[in-house]
Amino acid sequence: MKPMKTLILHHDDCLKHDPGPRHAESPARVTAVLNGIRNIPDTELLPAPRATEAQLELAHAPDYWKRLLEMEPQRKDPQSRIALDADTYLSTGSIDATLRGSGAACFAVDQVFAGKAKNAFCATRPPGHHANTVTAMGFCLLNQVAVAARHAQKAHGAGRVAILDFDVHHGNGTQDIFEDSPDVLFISSHQMPLYPGTGYPEETGCGNILNLPLPPGAGSVEFRRTWSNNGLPALEKFGPDLVIISAGFDAHLSDPLGQLELDDEDYGWITSEICAYADANCGARVVSALEGGYDLDALSSASAAHVIALTG
Repeated sequence: MKPMKTLILHHDDCLKHDPGPRHAESPARVTAVLNGIRNIPDTELLPAPRATEAQLELAHAPDYWKRLLEMEPQRKDPQSRIALDADTYLSTGSIDATLRGSGAACFAVDQVFAGKAKNAFCATRPPGHHANTVTAMGFCLLNQVAVAARHAQKAHGAGRVAILDFDVHHGNGTQDIFEDSPDVLFISSHQMPLYPGTGYPEETGCGNILNLPLPPGAGSVEFRRTWSNNGLPALEKFGPDLVIISAGFDAHLSDPLGQLELDDEDYGWITSEICAYADANCGARVVSALEGGYDLDALSSASAAHVIALTG
């Protein structure tokens, strides 16, 4: 039997979203990721499909999605860019881009449940983990990991899904969507204090939320200790049928938007730990989606370490 590969899902529509020439969340981010992972063995690059409206509405209110559609500028003109908040924008092409992100995550779920892929990494943008059911914020329009988690449950009968988030910023949108859902575990390590100002340990949802805040300046030792002592044991106790990763690489020591001090080896380590759990307990089913990461060199090398670990 031919060995399964790690799928890389991308589409050039993800380059169309244009929040502005000086915005940190630029199209160059995905280019940097693809440059970093291009020649990694045992991977296969496939085009990301668009998510369907029915898939989006598993995690987002229909009125919210329709409002985004209506607000998207129809002219490719910097002056027509729409500000949804102080740092989140809609441009011509934003809808296509964000549909590819959620579509990639759902397709990745389909492939791992069908046994057609070892696991998958969605190299898409914009990110998603700050978007909740009815609100865009923090560069994010649609929450692709939330859509994928609900898709796994509806389309594949996944009883329990775990979402693990190691972005430097707390995934407040993901937490909001699932805080009353005992069938979804959300674990987030993140810097505190930092935007968006959520993610305190006391925020536990219905017992399904585990926040692991780290102080500015924390590095490998603190990161690995908190995941080894708290995050990974909680994952094992929960026993999911699928693990989804919100893969933010902005906790890297070179990143301009945070003050954590992780390096490429830390991203390889946490990914290997997650995959080791999944290999032993849930059929190796792991789907990862790109979140943050704003130093292009660090983003390229850290995402490479992540994908190398996914390939095993």
